[in-house]
Amino acid sequence: MNGRKKPLEGVKVVELATFIAAATTGRFLADLGAEVIKIENPKGDPLRYTAPTEGRPLDMYENTTWELENGNKKCLSVNMKDPKGKEVFFKLLDEADVLITNFRLQALQRLGLDYDTLKEKYPKLVYAIITGYGEKGPDKDLPGFDFTAYFARGGYLEELRQKGDIPMNMVPGIGDHNVGMNLAAGVLAALYHAKMTGEGDKVETSLFESSIFSMGMMVQAAQYPDYGQKYPISIREANNPLNAAWRTKDERFIQTCMPDYNTYFKKFLTTVGREDMAEDERFFPVTTMQENKLGPTVYDAVMEAFSKKDHKEWMRLLTEADIPFGLAQSWEEILEDEQAWANDCLYRMKYDNGNERTLVRLPVKFEEMGVPEYNRGPLIGEQSGDIVKALGYSDDEVKEMFESKVLYSWEK
Repeated sequence: MNGRKKPLEGVKVVELATFIAAATTGRFLADLGAEVIKIENPKGDPLRYTAPTEGRPLDMYENTTWELENGNKKCLSVNMKDPKGKEVFFKLLDEADVLITNFRLQALQRLGLDYDTLKEKYPKLVYAIITGYGEKGPDKDLPGFDFTAYFARGGYLEELRQKGDIPMNMVPGIGDHNVGMNLAAGVLAALYHAKMTGEGDKVETSLFESSIFSMGMMVQAAQYPDYGQKYPISIREANNPLNAAWRTKDERFIQTCMPDYNTYFKKFLTTVGREDMAEDERFFPVTTMQENKLGPTVYDAVMEAFSKKDHKEWMRLLTEADIPFGLAQSWEEILEDEQAWANDCLYRMKYDNGNERTLVRLPVKFEEMGVPEYNRGPLIGEQSGDIVKALGYSDDEVKEMFESKVLYSWEK
């Protein structure tokens, strides 16, 4: 940090959400200086307990996933079913600029927290919601995770698998993070409007809607069945054989990307040692190659060439030739990637138990604000007492709420 005021200092956000997507929005706003208060029940967000499925030890005090989604936030654990707990929540909304939620519509309506109910009492409030499939249509009430609503329903699993093979393996958070940042963009626009006019708004996106947008180029291209190939395809038979992953002598994969075949073909084939093909008019331009059905021939020739050198040699040659490429890295390699460290993608967190772990930062940075500080995510209800006292409750009232289980705070 270089001392400049953060863009969202003074903005108050209430986050009534579980898991990843909506939490990503809250995390981004917290990094920008907003006071983000996460609401949890005494058991806590289910995301606190996902470590075994990610290959990590289950530890409330060293929870890397929790930090990623909830760093720089505060936490209030309150029983929303108790009238006193609900009163606390509404007092928070009295002061809030933004409410973020991913609760299903029926649950919000039961709690009296749907947009139509709240907008009369809180006309300046920016109401931000993430759903699985959107708020309209026959599937609006279905539960949604990124595996299902984003990757499966949005076309990734069916269209991006190799023809004749099963879909790719999935890992959590990828679709969620994209959706969360989409919502953040909408929140910032609505927040600006609210500050300028005093009029709040409802901002909505869903895993399904965001997935369709992300896949938009190919969804639109599917309207032209007489051109190209229908997915799923074998990459060997792709319209452009230069956009493939090549297996090297040492069993690594290097992905190349040359969207315009004609611009790169001769340079690339020369780089891989196939000058004969580079000058063969049967392979150039792309329309001639496609008419001659020679894409597989190009693919096979390049794959054979890559098999003769290890990945470091290929990286050197491709860099010298200015060919766009990327080594298919493991997660372990990403943790040590100099480019990632140079651009503040990663952060070393020192935990109270003495362990030091590498954490991932959000991908948007501001030059004048500097790199945001990285405080660990809160324990369940860690700031419950302080938050409620700041709302005007007395010490005795707060004590009584803890004793009656309206409030909860994790005991270290």
